Amino acid sequence: MIVEHLSLVDFRNYATAELTLHRGPNVLVGRNGQGKTNLAEAVVFLATLGSHRVSSDAPMVRDGQEFAVIRARLSHGERRVLAEVQVNRQGSNKARINGSPSKPNELPRYVHVVLFAPEDLQIVRGDPSARRRFTDQLLIQRTPRLAAVLADYDRVLKQRNALLKSARARGIRGEGLSTLDVWDDKLVSLGSEIITARQRLAADLQQPVADAYEAIAGEDHRPQLEWALSVGGGDPEEGEDGAEDIEEEVAITRLGDPNHIADLFRASLAAKRSKELDRGLTLTGPHRDDMVLRVRDLPVKGYASHGESWSVALALRLASAELLRSESPAGDPVLILDDVFAELDADRRQRLAALTAGYEQVVVTAAVEEDIPEVLHAHVVRISAGTINDERVLEQTPESSEDD
Repeated sequence: MIVEHLSLVDFRNYATAELTLHRGPNVLVGRNGQGKTNLAEAVVFLATLGSHRVSSDAPMVRDGQEFAVIRARLSHGERRVLAEVQVNRQGSNKARINGSPSKPNELPRYVHVVLFAPEDLQIVRGDPSARRRFTDQLLIQRTPRLAAVLADYDRVLKQRNALLKSARARGIRGEGLSTLDVWDDKLVSLGSEIITARQRLAADLQQPVADAYEAIAGEDHRPQLEWALSVGGGDPEEGEDGAEDIEEEVAITRLGDPNHIADLFRASLAAKRSKELDRGLTLTGPHRDDMVLRVRDLPVKGYASHGESWSVALALRLASAELLRSESPAGDPVLILDDVFAELDADRRQRLAALTAGYEQVVVTAAVEEDIPEVLHAHVVRISAGTINDERVLEQTPESSEDD
């Protein structure tokens, strides 16, 4: 898949923007704060229906405006697709495919993107929400219908939490809250599907992550991915009950039986109902799960070095790209490397560049052009204060000149 052209209206710092992208590597260069990452974020939003920088849509709409528009002309081999989304400051977003109204959750069927960014270090070192976001955004690209499942789960979760808070305020306990059972059924049905999909994804990523890690780090540290489930009895979100319980929950994830997961979920809701009523909060379900990452049989978080942590983060992204590449009839996903090279040592820069250069399209952003390995230099665009200057195109032939 190729993004041939990107158009923005009232997105971040851009009143309007037009960016032409080429097959192969594309380099966007500019000082920090000029709008490079905003362009990358817009493409990612079409693919994942979310941002890698913020958890809500409102910050992506330019100050003083009610909505932003992202429009991209895509090439799927001989086929052309025009994908468009209106990002609203309030209310639901709207989408169009080839000019016809569509649901936003249809967009990931047409747009596959894998983003590498400095924030990726939080996937391995941050709180569980970063790992859940990474997983769910990849799930949406892999199985677009799960966008609706995840949205429905969030909606049911909010309604259930509202009921719990209301019950706490009114002092209702136990059997006096029979309406909670209706929301429990919906939560279990949707949540079990999410948990099962996450488990399957972790299993499918295991070998690609191991291969990518060894390619980046030059060593085999046996990286592992396992889900710790709150329905197993503990609370990974709060680190409750310590490492021994996490090990028990991880063992549960290997069973992979959706019916068993649903039974565990229902039992966990029943066991935690009293505590949930005390706190006015749903304390079990996929919204409180964590993906446990290990190297050398130790948790990455708290044990891995800075270099090992970066290798795991990069391996997760490369494995994601390889998975989408192997499954998608649309071809390679677009790879976006957003200010990543400045974070890496020279060896990892060269390794990452070599591993990504062969994809159909790569978009690289950098404040310092010299940080980018030569293999990725082709189409260079300079960004300054929201102004896009298509400066030069190198044809990658011996007779190419520096300026077009």
